[in-house]
Amino acid sequence: MHFAARAERIEPFYVMEVAKAAQALAQQVAHTDQPMIFLNIGEPDFTAPPLVQEAAARAVRDGATQYTQALGLPALRERISQWYADRFGVQVPARRIVVTAGASAALQLACLALVDEGDEVLMPDPSYPCNRHFVSAAGGTAVLLATTAQERFQLSAAKVEAAWGPRTRGVLLASPSNPTGTSIAPEELRRIHATVQARGGVTLIDEIYLGLSYDERFGHTALALDEQVVSINSFSKYFNMTGWRLGWMVVPEAMVPVVEKLAQNLFICASTVSQLAALACFERESLAEYERRRAEFRARRDFFIPALQSLGLAVPVQPDGAFYAWADCTQAAERLGVQGSWDCAFAIMRAAHLAITPGRDFGTADTGRFVRFSTANSMAQLEEAVARLRRVLA
Repeated sequence: MHFAARAERIEPFYVMEVAKAAQALAQQVAHTDQPMIFLNIGEPDFTAPPLVQEAAARAVRDGATQYTQALGLPALRERISQWYADRFGVQVPARRIVVTAGASAALQLACLALVDEGDEVLMPDPSYPCNRHFVSAAGGTAVLLATTAQERFQLSAAKVEAAWGPRTRGVLLASPSNPTGTSIAPEELRRIHATVQARGGVTLIDEIYLGLSYDERFGHTALALDEQVVSINSFSKYFNMTGWRLGWMVVPEAMVPVVEKLAQNLFICASTVSQLAALACFERESLAEYERRRAEFRARRDFFIPALQSLGLAVPVQPDGAFYAWADCTQAAERLGVQGSWDCAFAIMRAAHLAITPGRDFGTADTGRFVRFSTANSMAQLEEAVARLRRVLA
């Protein structure tokens, strides 16, 4: 069978290969005194709060399951607009908000709308692997620019300017970022956007972890810059609705009909039940629960990062958002008698029954010595994970 060239360009998602190995081992050790602990997948351990669950059940019970408009339920777009005003003090008209089948669909739509065959999109290394694959699937090329801890593992305006070429279409950023949990300094983001705008490009920014920001300096949406920014967001992370497959994008007004046409043909609409349920995310009771959970995520970070540091798993930049720790495993690998983050992750999995993610997925700029821990797990599980790491790395 002949397969399309674009399929060949998409690399495997190695984190899922690690997950399969962890699941296989988990079955073997499930009834031992050390069952598997999963700190490898970036998925909140919390589920949707009660009002959201009740709204979903009510939609199914009432038969409210027909298609919606491709742009999403008007009421949900209005609620998202109000959330931007209440949370960030930014006025984002509902007419510029497009509800999508998860942030993945939003990124796909954005790339299909903006990227032509042969275009290049600049993004940081390390970064979330699927972002570069969305560019590739649209016929473009993701150009990864190596970043350092001193740069918070984010792009700078100087690097964007130096890398800009005749086929460069724009930048794809993430703030806070997966895998590092770091955000772009506001003044640097402003400079990056100005650099892109001066060259007629587009600033595309993944803000799916913005709700899980812990530092006032960084917890601001890029939409405050101007209306030309394209922002991707999701109900998966802050709103704890991963499997509901619901996200949104905020686009310039001229881009709305283009995205609408693509969405009509590729997706028809996002899940109606999920959209109706998501209306309840913005009730006062739900928002209070989300803020309680955000505080819990921060407490987990504040426990886990120092614990990793004490074990020789250096985290060069304190995460200011999301629920990740991007740790240098060089010292840990030496203690375990292996080399590199891939072998280190599997050694830890076997010795401590602890699943973590090697840096292989996230780029090529020194990622071979980093592993990613997800702290989207209970404090009790994180404490046990630290205890196991201490035993195997002693």
